[in-house]
Amino acid sequence: MIVVTGATGNAGSEVVRALLARGLGVRAFVRDPGKARRALGEDVELAAGDFADPGSVRAALEGAGTLLLSCADDPRRVGWETAAIDAAVAAGVRRVVKLSAMAAGPGSPVAFWDWHGQVEQHLRASGAGWVILRANWYMSNVLAAAPGVAAEGRLYAPAGDARIAMIDPRDVGAAAAAVLSSPGHEARPSHEASPGHEGQTYLLTGPRAITYAEVAAGLSAATGSTVEFVDVPGDAARAGMIGDGRPAFAAGQIVAMFGALRQGAGAQVSPAVETLTGRAPRDFASFARDHARLFAVAAGTGAAR
Repeated sequence: MIVVTGATGNAGSEVVRALLARGLGVRAFVRDPGKARRALGEDVELAAGDFADPGSVRAALEGAGTLLLSCADDPRRVGWETAAIDAAVAAGVRRVVKLSAMAAGPGSPVAFWDWHGQVEQHLRASGAGWVILRANWYMSNVLAAAPGVAAEGRLYAPAGDARIAMIDPRDVGAAAAAVLSSPGHEARPSHEASPGHEGQTYLLTGPRAITYAEVAAGLSAATGSTVEFVDVPGDAARAGMIGDGRPAFAAGQIVAMFGALRQGAGAQVSPAVETLTGRAPRDFASFARDHARLFAVAAGTGAAR
């Protein structure tokens, strides 16, 4: 049995779908079973619980051989995920696959990446078989800008000329499923490493590093209207996100991530997705076509092409 936490998130839900497509048994650890059932379908087993409830974590791990570890960005992430790793080891889980971030590292000036780095450090020392998947900037992050693009024909972000090898969450799901389903880990004693992936850290990226100006061009092509990228100062971006209801801390961290991206934090292109899945990752043009209706520029806004 494979347990997936964060199973209704952008990437976690894609991991579940990719595992089900392989015909594998999946237990999704979720807070809202009704929402999860609607999102994930009838073929997945649901384990209701919360990282803040250690008993529910232990119950979800009962009889599991593999764990996909992920949760939302939260100041409690380090405590939650390290406790889940300890619970997995105690339950006899033989492989823990940690879904992490591209520039994870303890002490990172970006809190989200610092938290991931601390969890990675704990996992490596846990005694469990481990694999770390460091995903680059998700293409789905652009979806937050869809209402503004549709209303104004403009894509606002403090991105400058940053080149980012952004990745479609579906490719993260496919790569994670390939690792989670690889043979050997369930049949061997817990003190023996299974072949292939244990002890590996994979950087998951899209096929090339692109700028936000190229993102806007991809949206223009997908919608048949002109979408303009507008670079904005970090302070203005932070104020705009707070005005839209995002917590101040989260808005500040997003601006800090964009600062790191402008310095090249997301520019590296990795072959890991193709290595793990056997096919090249999707490009942004494909993502834009699949989500074009969300970005469709309203009549009279922007320049029709």
